[in-house]
Amino acid sequence: MTVEEFEQFYAQTVARLTGQLYMMLGDLHEAQDVVQEAFVRGWSRRRQLDRDGRPEAWIRTVAWRLAVSRWRFRRRSAEAWRRSDTPTEVAAPGPEEVALVDALRGLPDRQRRAVTLHYLCDLTVEQISVETGMSTGTVKTHLSRARAALAHRLQDPRIEEAPGA
Repeated sequence: MTVEEFEQFYAQTVARLTGQLYMMLGDLHEAQDVVQEAFVRGWSRRRQLDRDGRPEAWIRTVAWRLAVSRWRFRRRSAEAWRRSDTPTEVAAPGPEEVALVDALRGLPDRQRRAVTLHYLCDLTVEQISVETGMSTGTVKTHLSRARAALAHRLQDPRIEEAPGA
């Protein structure tokens, strides 16, 4: 199957196959995903698809198998979560966490990323530099500016400034 033939095959069958998988799965978005993935896999096998003489059946079968694999993965994941001793309910964030996230949102992206990597992920300046592609000096500058901005934004209103400050 040539590139043009595959494109024509795709154009003629994608809607029909999506509709068929939708009826089988009961989920339109899942059907669209698995049909697209099946076509991606079919693209690399387009010469064999032509020889088989039933490319639509092959795509439909692959899409179905992908959907089944996803179901199995989800079921195993759900079972693993049920077996774990993690609490089912997570406590809501306290006012301190909400204030911190709000203050972090006010920072420029690079400063927010540097602060998060340094203070929440415990990365060194050098590790942040490698991960982000910024020089160590730039990382230090972002950390310094972010700390200053956060100190201003996170002032405790219950604490009065000293007179003359």
